[in-house]
Amino acid sequence: MNALAENLLRIALIGVGATLIMDGWLMLLKRLHVPTLNFGYIGRWVGHIFRGRWFHDGIVKAAPIKHELLIGWLLHYATGLVFAMLLVAIWGAEWLQQPRFMPALLTGVATVVVPLFVMQPAMGAGIASSRTPTPTRNCIKSVLNHAVFGYGLYLAGVVLAQFA
Repeated sequence: MNALAENLLRIALIGVGATLIMDGWLMLLKRLHVPTLNFGYIGRWVGHIFRGRWFHDGIVKAAPIKHELLIGWLLHYATGLVFAMLLVAIWGAEWLQQPRFMPALLTGVATVVVPLFVMQPAMGAGIASSRTPTPTRNCIKSVLNHAVFGYGLYLAGVVLAQFA
């Protein structure tokens, strides 16, 4: 396998691994009765984008989309792959051989910009959850979730570097 293909495979595995770790965190939160995002709403939002509607007063009130839960989960994992690519694009392919914690954590936390300033406003929650009953709590949860994703980037990178 050539170096580019090997790096792309590593990036994909790191993205999936980090997303799995984030999902484990979300499952723990759910068991502790902390509300987490329903990925079906992400699928609903994406489904409506393909129908020409980007913004909603509340995605919960929008008409359901066929297979929205599957679409939401697929987008969740695709986003994890893109964010892993972002990590390597910013910090260099050397990171794949010698993963460092801070670049992974900083990348993970920086990715919170997407839900806070793109997805939440488009789905009717306002910028940084400003239209929800608990915007500060929601923002803190989002930052923590993405920090866990950053930790997942690092952990997946370390595991894969053992096979280099």
